[in-house]
Parts: sequence; C-alpha cells; structure tokens
Amino acid sequence: MNVSASPSILLPDQLSAAAEQGRICALAAKGQRDLQRQAARYPDLFTGPPFDGALFSNIALAIAFGAPWCTAEQLRLTNRAVLWGFALDWQIDYLAKSRADVDRVAAGALAVADGATPDADDPLGRLLAELRDELAGVPAFAELGDAWRAAVRRTVTAMAREWDWKTARERDGAPLPGFAEYLDNADNLACTVVNVAHWIWTGDAETHRRLDRLVTVSDEVQRVLRLVNDLATYERDLQWGDLNALLLVADRAEVDQRIVELVERCTELLAPLAGGCPLQAAYLSRQIGFSSGFYRSTDFWGER
Repeated sequence: MNVSASPSILLPDQLSAAAEQGRICALAAKGQRDLQRQAARYPDLFTGPPFDGALFSNIALAIAFGAPWCTAEQLRLTNRAVLWGFALDWQIDYLAKSRADVDRVAAGALAVADGATPDADDPLGRLLAELRDELAGVPAFAELGDAWRAAVRRTVTAMAREWDWKTARERDGAPLPGFAEYLDNADNLACTVVNVAHWIWTGDAETHRRLDRLVTVSDEVQRVLRLVNDLATYERDLQWGDLNALLLVADRAEVDQRIVELVERCTELLAPLAGGCPLQAAYLSRQIGFSSGFYRSTDFWGER
C-alpha cells in the first residue's frame, strides 16, 4: 500500500478509533477463548455445526462492544449467561420432541434458579448453577436475586410458549400468534435475563438501586433486537421451521415501522437514566447499535 498517496488514512482520529476498536476486539478474543473452554466442559450441550467457533466469537464481540469499559473478567459471567441462553434455546426449540421434553427442561432450569442442585445428567442445569453460584457471591444478590430468578422464569416460559405456537402450527395447522402477541413474547430472545445478570455482577450501588427501571428499558430493547434479528434471519427461520415476525404481517414495512417506534421509546426511557446510570444507559444503546450493524450481513448461529 502506498501510504504517501493516501495521507488522510493516518489522521489522528482514524488511528485512535482503530486503536479503540482493536482493544475491544482483544477483549472479545479473551471472551471467546473462555467460552470455548466453557463449551468444552459441556460437550453434551455444545456439539454440532450450530455451535461453531463463530458463534462463540459473535457472543464475545456483542458483549465486548456493548460494554467496552469492562474488563475481560467482568464480562466473563455475562458471556457465559449468553451461552446458557443459546443452550436453553437449542434444547427447547430444536431438541425437544414433546411437551414433556419442554417441561423437563423448563422445570430443571427453574429449580436450579431457585437454588436446587442439578442432577449429574443435567448439563444445562449444571451450567446455570455455575452462573447462579457466581452471582450469589455478589453481596447485592441477597436483595436482587429475585429479579434474576424472575428473568430466568420469563425466558424459560417464553421459549416454551414459542415451542407451543410452532408445534401447534406444524401438527394441527393452528393459526400463528398475532404480531403484538409474538412481540410481547420477546423474552424468548434471552436478552433481559443476560442484562440482569450483567448488572448484578458488574453494577455499582446506583445500578442496583435502579435495576427495576433498567429492566423496563431492557425489555423494550429486547423487542427491538427481536425484530432486527427476525428481519435478518427470515430465510434461515423458514428453513429451520422457526417463527418470525415477517410471517405475521402483511408487509415488512409494518415491522420496520415498529422498530422505529420502539427505538424512539427506548430513547425516551433511557434519557432519565443517563444521569444516574450513564454506563448502563450506554450499554443498552450500544446493544441496539451493535445488533443493527451485525445483522446486516450475518447472525449468531452456525449451520443447523
């Protein structure tokens, strides 16, 4: 490359921007390696093409770019919480063949969240128990543990509900849910449950004090991400037999417009939080921004 022919590429703002992006990517690389080690400890959960190296990289990148002010150690639990969400999704959405299978997975996760010791043959429960026990080491967990348990319950319930919708359509030709009902089930994306764990693990006293308000905004962000994901993964969802917002509307423009409205709502909700919890407000804003860019060309899962 002839550097002298393009002096503008070395402007100080370009150098500093690239240096910061490089630092964040290094943070993600550390996270990816930890996720790969963690997955290797649970081969029954993370085998097969969907759990390829890119999945671990994508998780770590999303979390690192969402909270670049954190250390790799601070983000370790957040990354692992996302990994648990993917494992839960795979167990319910693709491996469960009956409602009894779904109930078994759901009951195991909820029992562990409530403090039970998982069975030796329950790797998903053991993974969640690790997260629970680490969170329990944070003094604030004594007060905030109920918020985390509630988020786990909402996530498990939402994934089971989507399984019911999808299976009823496949087996009985039942109608799909309406667009609003589908969007209200966005906890199946497992975003807020990760955010709650992140805030308990890394947050300061003010973050912990405002956790309920942060969860309210996170739920709106989660709806944005649900729709952004659906726009990007429509073809894959058709192949995999998944539900997708585009199956529920007459025109894609309806989904586009709903995203605009939701982002505006998120902006309104974040404004009063930015003063007391600036990092957490930025974290939620960056989740929307990262996903909006990421899903333009790829998604998290590997090939089925």
